[in-house]
Amino acid sequence: MNFPKQIFKAYDIRGLVDGELSEEFAYALGQAFVEFLQLHGFDPVDKLLVVGRDMRATSLSFQQALIRGVNDSGVNVVDIGLATTPLFNFACAHYVAHVAGIMVTASHNPAEYNGFKMTLSDGLPVGKNNGMDEVRDLTEKYLNNPLMEKLSGTITQFNPSADYFAKLFSLASPESINPLKVVIDAGNGMAQVTIPAVLKHLPVQVEYLYLEPDGRFPNHEANPLKTDTLRDLQAKVLESGADLGFALDGDADRLGLVDEEGEVVEASFVGALIGLEILKENPGALMLYDLRSSMIVPEVWAAAGAKTAKSVVGHALIKKQMKEQSATFASELSLHLYFHSMYDVESTDLALLYILRLLSQSNKKLSELIAPLKKYFHSGESNYKVSDPAAVMARLENEYKNFAKEISHLDGLWLGFDWGWFNVRASNTEPVLRLNLEAHTRELMDEKLREVKALIECHSERM
Repeated sequence: MNFPKQIFKAYDIRGLVDGELSEEFAYALGQAFVEFLQLHGFDPVDKLLVVGRDMRATSLSFQQALIRGVNDSGVNVVDIGLATTPLFNFACAHYVAHVAGIMVTASHNPAEYNGFKMTLSDGLPVGKNNGMDEVRDLTEKYLNNPLMEKLSGTITQFNPSADYFAKLFSLASPESINPLKVVIDAGNGMAQVTIPAVLKHLPVQVEYLYLEPDGRFPNHEANPLKTDTLRDLQAKVLESGADLGFALDGDADRLGLVDEEGEVVEASFVGALIGLEILKENPGALMLYDLRSSMIVPEVWAAAGAKTAKSVVGHALIKKQMKEQSATFASELSLHLYFHSMYDVESTDLALLYILRLLSQSNKKLSELIAPLKKYFHSGESNYKVSDPAAVMARLENEYKNFAKEISHLDGLWLGFDWGWFNVRASNTEPVLRLNLEAHTRELMDEKLREVKALIECHSERM
């Protein structure tokens, strides 16, 4: 097998099981990650390396090969077994004895994929500009030249769930939540590991869809970003008269939301509501919002007393920005939600608790909480194949800079105007330019979208 450099992505390793990943690759990655930690001043020999996995067909064999690679490098492993990514991240960050970790998962990707997420003890992932290229080169080295002298490391089975739940309930008490009716679509992913255990402590009536982990994803793709995967959840919420519905992705680090009328709640609104709930206990906190988010997000947070700032796109980069700026919360349009109280990483379980607490204490329906947020008109994301993204962004900036109230290069090009804003940015994961635009009226959105698209399409192929 040729070395698959292309599977080392901006935020994780992700590739096809047939032809790109293998047990030999996982074994070499284990050795590579140990050397990476040693080169960067970590001391894995005197600490423990966390390893977990999702439910995909190859995850167990890849995890076992990965552990052998770590053990043969002389490092001891804490095996947490089947886990959600939030639980895995907690296991890496919460315990002083844990130096770092690797999770075997391909997140929300279809069944033919698998992959690996690497996380350091401070919760920061290995990713773009944070070691991914180095891990790639080391993995290639060990795949071609395995260790000649094998050392011995130990394996300890450990379940961090009790400590994780204790942390969750210290932040959002079960006593703060009223009787509600909830539907959960687990998408045959890893949500079964934590969500039922959380909800059994609450006075809620729960109906589950597709709770059994199944790496074939027999019912639908486990990706709440794709609204067509939410149809069964929408139908069940309406059929059962539930107060709301939640949907999770394959490794349970993204949380989608459906209101009592069966309407999908936009990602911006999910983040806005959770941020408002956090601000009740953290007045004046700094809150980060994905720069593609609706203008309503910083608007309502600022009205509640928050300091707000735009964030870059991508979980590895957002976590780094949170730490650098001491942010309390960050919301991303990918449906990732990040909490400083959980070591600046995602926790869908905590997000769920905050939503349930907000509903309980507001005495309003979810649709009533959402209604005031539907103030602006967002285009959604358009993708364009562009040979020179920098040249396209430079042309757009030159075209609009004299009319812009704000220009930011935080992530691509973000331009703010009296009528709204637009952002164009090169994808971290695909060879495309992504466009998002929002305006005060639908007519303005349509008009400005046509303008900007026309300029981009001179240089591109629409996807």
